[in-house]
Amino acid sequence: MRYIVTGADGQLGGRVATNMLKEVSGDQLIFTCPDLNRLRPERTKVWEQQGVTIKEANYDNKAQMIEAFKGGDRIYIVSGVIIGPERVQQHKNVIDAAIAAGVKHITYTSFFGANRPEYKQYVLPDHTATEKYLISTGVDYNIMRNNLYLENYLLNSVMMANLDNNRWVTTAGDGKATFIAKDDSGRVATALLLGKGENNKGYDVTGQLVSEHEICNMINEISGKNYEYITMNEEEYYDYLDSIYIPRTSHGNYSKSPVPWCANDMVTNESGIRDGLMALETDTVETLTGYKPMNPKELLEKYSFVWKENITTYWDLGKVQ
Repeated sequence: MRYIVTGADGQLGGRVATNMLKEVSGDQLIFTCPDLNRLRPERTKVWEQQGVTIKEANYDNKAQMIEAFKGGDRIYIVSGVIIGPERVQQHKNVIDAAIAAGVKHITYTSFFGANRPEYKQYVLPDHTATEKYLISTGVDYNIMRNNLYLENYLLNSVMMANLDNNRWVTTAGDGKATFIAKDDSGRVATALLLGKGENNKGYDVTGQLVSEHEICNMINEISGKNYEYITMNEEEYYDYLDSIYIPRTSHGNYSKSPVPWCANDMVTNESGIRDGLMALETDTVETLTGYKPMNPKELLEKYSFVWKENITTYWDLGKVQ
């Protein structure tokens, strides 16, 4: 059995790649990334020493992906970055390429609510369309619908507060969500890639129930920063994000933005928290991995450098990590 991990140079795909090396031998693994030139040489060296096959696989290049995926039996597909029709086409490309290469099972990273018409988050149409297409192909699959990543609120929210005189601004109010830690998401993806899930089933991947306000208070308790939690309505929040140069869409100008996310995404996600849409609790993590989801408090020290170093932009993270 050979397993393919796409986006192995990224945060989520990288976690899956690391996990897989603990489960199977390197000669059973194919790791891909969209641009091999962006892969750190030291990482490439370690993987090659372990027998991993490393391939370039750009979601816009179907022929390249077919070649990269040849010999693989099961594939983990991380979703693309650009939001809109281009991403839907990219996802179709990678699904088609995997099937053309002979892959027999696909695990796809979707988003929480993609199978629920009443959910209105900005990113959902892309995932809903991809899920429908994947199911229509007849290939065996698993879909993991990740809730909002816990790390976003330990990194991005704190950075934006640092940028604005310790004002933690949101539309979330005191709504709660089952934010998922990326480590937990990576473990679930690994389990599904290895075949530990129920075939042709979608899984809601959720963590422990907590409010954004509670996360802010947790950080205040250990940081001494006294972040002020401020809730706005949608129009006010859009104006606020405009004022700190966060573009409305993923096609916008990010040259002055402190984070790599767009306002439409941020506003609809935060409002979804306020409205209780992201609060569903599931046993997915424990069922598939044997471990309960991580508590936000477990990650506070790991990301404490953000407030200790007063980091104000995502682009500065690499300078201190």
